[in-house]
Parts: sequence; C-alpha cells; structure tokens
Amino acid sequence: MYINEKLNEFNEYIKFRKVAVIGLGVSNLPLLDYLHDKKANVTIFDDRTIDELPKETIDKITNYGFEFSFGKNSLEKLNNFDLIFRSPSCLPTKPELEKEAQKGAIVTTEIELLMKMCPSKIIGVTGSDGKTTTTSLINAILQGSGYKTFLGGNIGTPLFTKLDEMQPDDIVVLELSSFQLMGMEVSPNISVITNITPNHLNIHKDYEEYIDAKKNIFKYQNENDIVVLNYDNEITRACAKEAKGKVIFFSDKEKLDNGYIIDEDIIKICTDKIRKHLLNVNDVILRGKHNYENIATALAATSTLVDIDKAIEVIKNFKPVAHRLEFVRELNGVKWYNDSASSSPTRTLAGINAFKEPIVLIAGGYDKNLDYKPIAKPILEKVSTLILMGQTSGKIFDCVKEEMEKENKVLPIYVVDNLDDAIKTARKYAKPSQIVLFSPASASFDMFKNAVQRGELFKEKVNLL
Repeated sequence: MYINEKLNEFNEYIKFRKVAVIGLGVSNLPLLDYLHDKKANVTIFDDRTIDELPKETIDKITNYGFEFSFGKNSLEKLNNFDLIFRSPSCLPTKPELEKEAQKGAIVTTEIELLMKMCPSKIIGVTGSDGKTTTTSLINAILQGSGYKTFLGGNIGTPLFTKLDEMQPDDIVVLELSSFQLMGMEVSPNISVITNITPNHLNIHKDYEEYIDAKKNIFKYQNENDIVVLNYDNEITRACAKEAKGKVIFFSDKEKLDNGYIIDEDIIKICTDKIRKHLLNVNDVILRGKHNYENIATALAATSTLVDIDKAIEVIKNFKPVAHRLEFVRELNGVKWYNDSASSSPTRTLAGINAFKEPIVLIAGGYDKNLDYKPIAKPILEKVSTLILMGQTSGKIFDCVKEEMEKENKVLPIYVVDNLDDAIKTARKYAKPSQIVLFSPASASFDMFKNAVQRGELFKEKVNLL
C-alpha cells in the first residue's frame, strides 16, 4: 500500500501552526474540515461581510473555533502567519501577501500544494478558451482506457483533500486558470495551452502578467515532460522555445510535419511529414471548428498513455460539456443553444462559426475590459438579429454599429434589461430553421453569481416557453 510521505510531513508541519485561509470560494471551503482535523491554528479572511456569507459556513467557522476577519479591509489583520492559502482570485501580488511572504510565510493555493505532493502523473490544461472541454475530453479518454482519474482545478471538485486517496498509477487531470497558475512553482507532467488571447484584464495588471501566469504551466517541467501547444496562436507557438520537455503542436491552419492537424474535416496525426487519418469530424457529436481543435489537443495530450483507437471511440460518443454550445430544445422550428460559458469575444466567435444556420444572438454581460471589435464583422455576417444586455451591451453595440456603417449593412439590434426580456425578444424574432444562441462574450457577474447559474437560468426559462 502506497504511503504519501510528503503529505504526512505536511500534516505534521501544520499542526498548531498559524494558517490563513483567504477567500471562502469553492477551492478553499473543503480546507476548513481538513485544517480543523489536522489541528491547525486557523484564521479565515473574506472580503464579504458576515451577513453576505452562507449561514452553514459561518456555523462551521464558529463550531471549529476559527478566528475570522470579514469585510473589504479584512486583510489588514493578516500578520505573522506560517502558511497562507489564497483563493485563486486573490493574486499573490497583493501587498498584504507580499509583506507576509517577505516575513517568511508560505503563500500558496490548495491546487499548488496538491501538485507538489501528488504521487500520480498530472495533466494540466490552460488557455484563454477551450479549457473545460479539452480537460473533460482528456479525462474521458483516460477513463475509457481504464485509468482511475481525479478531475479538478477549475473544473470538478477541489482535490487537495483527496490526496490520501491518490496512487502512483492514477492520473490527475486539472483545468488551470491564470489566477491559479500565477505565482505557481510547479508544473504538470503533461501541460496543455489551448491558446492565449486577452482575458481577465480587469484583474491582471496587464496582458503580459496574464501571459506569464499561463506560461507557469510548463515553466517548471523537465526534459521528460510534455507540453502541447497551439501552432496557430503566435504566443503559444513561441512558447516552444522556452519548453524544457517534448513539444507537441496541434493546428487547424497548417499541415505540420509533426503533430496533430485538422485538414478538410479530418483529424490527422503527422510524423515526419507522413499524415495518418484518425477521425472524420462528421462522426463526432461535438460541433464547431474550436471543438475539433479541442479533440486534436486531447489526442496529443493522451498520446503517450492510451491506445489511439480506444481514444477515438470515446471521442465519437463525447457529448458537449454543460453551458458550451449545449442544445436546450427545439420550439416551432427554432433550435435554442446555451453557450453561457463563453465569457470572451473569441469564444463567442467560435460559437457563431459552429453554425451554418442564421443566428439570433443573445450577448452581453460583465465587463472584463476586453476588445469587442474582432467579433463585429462575424456578427454582421452570420447573425440575423442581435439582442444585447448587461454592462458590455454598449461596447458591443458600438463595435457592431461601426462595422455596419463601414460595410453599409443593417442588422436589427435590441438592447434589453434582463435575461427574461432577452428570451422574449429572441422568441419574437427567431424564425423556423434559425438558431437562438445565448453566447454572452462576457463574464456573468453583473447579473448572476457565475456562468453556471446564468446558463441554468437560461435553460430553465427556455424550457418554460
């Protein structure tokens, strides 16, 4: 029976130590039980007030006798801690965290400690778009090939508290955001970057910081490790020069000498200019060029671990992940799709390009300081009616209007106050054989708790029509 000595040492280390948990989000909540069980001296920090936090969470903190500091200035009491678990959205560049680190505190995240102590092979996926589908595909391929896997990171459940269940023959599959990667000093054995385009610029100080965070996914690899990169993306292609291990490219645009390509609806593996057909995209349930890239990426990431025929069998039966071009229903000849997870212009562009039918597009949401000009022309070319809501409605409207004037074209645009009005407007103007696509191109936080809640509400309301 395998014994995780690193985990045992950590458990001994934290006993009676001063441990801070910053942020009571999904990744940190399971730590409360774990740290209490290991007898750590815990203080909880959160920028919400006690009235804004769930009662069951407050009850647990009280029952465990944890100290706490809540509210906007909660980190003022962050002083002289041995170990600090930050939530992903609390960046390590915060002055309070930097000050504690200078005094000797270990500033980390549950995902970083998981990776440092994990006995299993780790596959990590990051990118501006396509992370969740690619991660889910990789996990499905591995499970279909007989591996026991643990799926986590930005997807699934936090895995740190499952470390004692992991064995050397298992595989951990992680979706990793820029917030989780920032400051990280460990990389997965197999790393994937689907693409890098501007995102989360409302939180990162600049685009360079965002790119550098993404690069951490392969920065600490060794010569025995693998990084899978998008050849078509200038930034990820350049990452190959910095990689220490083996580089595997995938491409939708180039006929590579080595790697994985999508060539006229066929996914192929290329070895020394010899190209072997693997899969016809018409044989899979997933639709859209971006999803064919995700399939090629997953094949590359699992190429050293599974039989290719078994992987293809799994891919053919793989269904879209919730909130990603998810079919909701057909009503009066109109098909409704939920693409709530598309929180950036590039992802909505991929969604628009996945359909040949005319589209009634519902877009808009929380502003992440992104540029909407790149989607204006595709909207004008493929959308029959545009419905906008949320903070970014004005930005998107202005970009599309400018493109309309340039092209001397007209597109009906309706700006509404909420999701109910957006759905009513879409139903009014959508015609048989058209698609209603809810693809916000924006984050959800102006009106919703998160993209999942946004998508679930959309599906619920559409199914009530």
